Amino acid sequence: MRTKNSIKNSLIGVLTSVVSILVGFIAQKFFINILGSEYLGVNGLFTNIISILSIAELGIGGTIVYHLYKPIAEDNKERIKILLKFYKIAYRWIALTIFLAGMILLPFIHIFIGDVSLDLNFKFVYFLFLIQTVFSYLLTYKRSILYAYQKNYVINIIHIGYILTFNVFQILILLYTKNYYLYLIIKIAFVLLENIIISIYANKLYPFIKDKEVENLDSDTKKDVFKRVRAQFLHTIGGAVINGTDNIVISKFLGVYSVGIYSNYNLIITQVFLLFSQFISSITASVGDLLVKSGPKKLFDTYKKIRFANYWISVFCCVSVLVLMEDFITIWIGAKYLLPTTTLFILVINLYQKIMRSCNDVFLSGAGICVENKYVPIIESIINIVCSIILVMLIGLPGVFIGTLISSLTLWIYSYPKFVYKNLFKRKYFDFIKETAGYLLLFLVLLGIMYLVCMQINSQNIYINLLIKSIVCLILPNLFIYLIFKKTDNYVFFKQLFLKKSSSIISKIKKSR
Repeated sequence: MRTKNSIKNSLIGVLTSVVSILVGFIAQKFFINILGSEYLGVNGLFTNIISILSIAELGIGGTIVYHLYKPIAEDNKERIKILLKFYKIAYRWIALTIFLAGMILLPFIHIFIGDVSLDLNFKFVYFLFLIQTVFSYLLTYKRSILYAYQKNYVINIIHIGYILTFNVFQILILLYTKNYYLYLIIKIAFVLLENIIISIYANKLYPFIKDKEVENLDSDTKKDVFKRVRAQFLHTIGGAVINGTDNIVISKFLGVYSVGIYSNYNLIITQVFLLFSQFISSITASVGDLLVKSGPKKLFDTYKKIRFANYWISVFCCVSVLVLMEDFITIWIGAKYLLPTTTLFILVINLYQKIMRSCNDVFLSGAGICVENKYVPIIESIINIVCSIILVMLIGLPGVFIGTLISSLTLWIYSYPKFVYKNLFKRKYFDFIKETAGYLLLFLVLLGIMYLVCMQINSQNIYINLLIKSIVCLILPNLFIYLIFKKTDNYVFFKQLFLKKSSSIISKIKKSR
């Protein structure tokens, strides 16, 4: 059942990401053509500011899902209801806290805005972003039950409907009114609607969670939750600074137009990351279940397999982004929106380490490891913001992303080897560094080879260029990985799994006839 749910979650997750990517590109093209890059920069800036305010969430969602694994495995419905009640109350307080913190920041919002020529009420725009975030926390606690039961695919199916209808409405609003305020209000309505639908479905799937007579959470579990939340709070601050300050730094030092140019690259890279990370993130609940039932040897064997899949995905994604990005941007919105190739290289290397983090983060999350490494994200975030500010002043836009790359070393040289490799698998620190460095070196070699190969493709027709490069990206990196790893246990495992599932599907098709 664990494998079946993981596969289903992966496939539906990929479908969701594909829909999100296609619709996102269409919607952003309309947005840029109608309103321009400065409006896009404002979008990116306020999204980053709000993401920092969202540290009030404290990571309590992941903590509750962690506590749900055991009662679900034991089919303890009373315990599940108690945890959800606590989660519901906590999220209402979180929504209120974010709103109050956002309102306190409102009078000072102009401080974050660099050069801009737009005639906008920036305080009102910021307020709409704030309300959207507050609404996103209402009823969202019902998602946790679906995640814990490994029903991510249910949420993703509902999200596909949300993406399609919401973007259609936003595009229509832009075409017929060109009203940016109304564009933002539509999103608020649809965020609330999506949460209502998910809540209704969760009630239908697990009707016992609708019971009104539910006991309060016991003091021991509350202590453990708050202990983990206090630790997770530092993780949340670190994540907010690392993921939420790039656009703020760019806006302050280079202006919102630069934010808008970068936003196009960020949209593509983010969607690629979300698309392929579905394969890894969809197994978080399965890893949580495995951690409850298995020892270090079994855990490490599973980890190696997941890391191998993670690496293959990462190489394919990064090579494709590097080789195809510039031609795609030119066709999509025009050559004037291109960044220097050196900046693209840095973004691609950042993408590699971000995708490769997924495997380790799954085990950290599944094991509930947040107290032990609570100071690591703070150190990472301080390094990130200091390096980004210094480097953006020295070398411009690439400096922001080099700062992020430098800060990530705190995870790779300390957090992952100590808390995943040593704590969970009882392995040596040096083994982690050696294996990680080996994967990285091979990635850089393959990245360089693919770039040099595709540089030779220089048709006068950019569409033919993109097509040929896409075919090369589809074949060559995957062929290299196959040739290098075809005799390893990890590759043989996935080959056998694929053949087994394919055979099962074919058998079902034959029986249905």
